[in-house]
Amino acid sequence: MKCPFCHDLENKVIDSRLTQDDGVIRRRRECLHCKRRFTTYERVEEMLPMLVKKDGRREVFDRTKIIGGLKKACEKRPVSLEAIEQIANRIEQALQERGEKEVPSSVIGEAIMRELHQLDQVAYVRFASVYRSFKDAGEFMRELEELITERREGERKERPPAERGKRKP
Repeated sequence: MKCPFCHDLENKVIDSRLTQDDGVIRRRRECLHCKRRFTTYERVEEMLPMLVKKDGRREVFDRTKIIGGLKKACEKRPVSLEAIEQIANRIEQALQERGEKEVPSSVIGEAIMRELHQLDQVAYVRFASVYRSFKDAGEFMRELEELITERREGERKERPPAERGKRKP
């Protein structure tokens, strides 16, 4: 490891720890030449598949694009950056577990939609409107109506049997 200060290659590891996500090792090092300390992070290089776009182009998987799309959809919503990163982690892990060399980009789009549907329905509709390229307001309204129906059905299931026939005020 090259020292970021003097660029010497000789250093020693003072401390090693697993980070919170357990996929990265944090190492404190000391340069044997200039005696300054610095931190490095070590992670296993994961083999992620190539994404096959709708038009047939192939693209390297880019986690930052997922996070960027999620941030845009969740803008001005009560969704933490941590929640966004957890979604990106789950999607990335699911891709690795598939073990395929190529994956249609639609697999990622649908996974993001499922995650947002559970996390924040406004963010879900925002993402869906771009991802599904709604052609007109009618398509947009149909998506909203499906969400409203799902929410009502969920509320009915949560209410006790004696109250199921009654309307909420």
